[in-house]
Amino acid sequence: MPTLRFRYQTIELGKFDIHVRTLRDNRQFADEEGCAEALGISSANWPLFGIIWDSGRMLARMMVDYEVAGRSILEIGCGIGLASLVLNQRNADITATDYHPEVADFLKLNASLNGGLPIPFVRTSWDDMNSALPRFDLLIGSDLLYERGYAESLSAFIDRHAQPSCEVLIVDPGRSECGRFNRSMTRLGYTHEQSTPARFEDVLEPFLGRILRYTRVESTPNVSTP
Repeated sequence: MPTLRFRYQTIELGKFDIHVRTLRDNRQFADEEGCAEALGISSANWPLFGIIWDSGRMLARMMVDYEVAGRSILEIGCGIGLASLVLNQRNADITATDYHPEVADFLKLNASLNGGLPIPFVRTSWDDMNSALPRFDLLIGSDLLYERGYAESLSAFIDRHAQPSCEVLIVDPGRSECGRFNRSMTRLGYTHEQSTPARFEDVLEPFLGRILRYTRVESTPNVSTP
């Protein structure tokens, strides 16, 4: 039976020190019962959830002081869930999702390492039409478009779980699917902005990706007066 090796570290993000247990590296693998294989997760992709990637770190840093008061928030494809952990420290209304069968246990442990309440988590795929997830005001994610064909399924998932008036924020390292995703979101009625990330003095390594921001405002029906 393979033994997973872990890394315990503290990630400094603005005023927060976030303590996390991650996989030691991307060579770790343990799927004795075949749960991940049954879900179509290959051995090469299995460990990707358990690593902190630059995009995830940037998203988490943005969430340190992002406007979240009164907003319900969904992190899509959360992996280790660094952004969710930051929002949990802020007592934000955060729910996390991922497809990987190991994410829930890691998220529960990491929330406890930071003295926070358990973060609501739903394991779901983007093609799940029967998900019990409600609709959210703010949907966030990082490096979600790393496979061809994800643009359509991700945009459809977002649209099913976004409020009529909402914001979507995705940190992307420069994936080629972004153009297709932008077009798909536009067809669904979202406006699109793209920008380079802000420079934070506590983030030493520059992030060379981009911030994708989508908004939709619920239209108000015209009411004619007699």
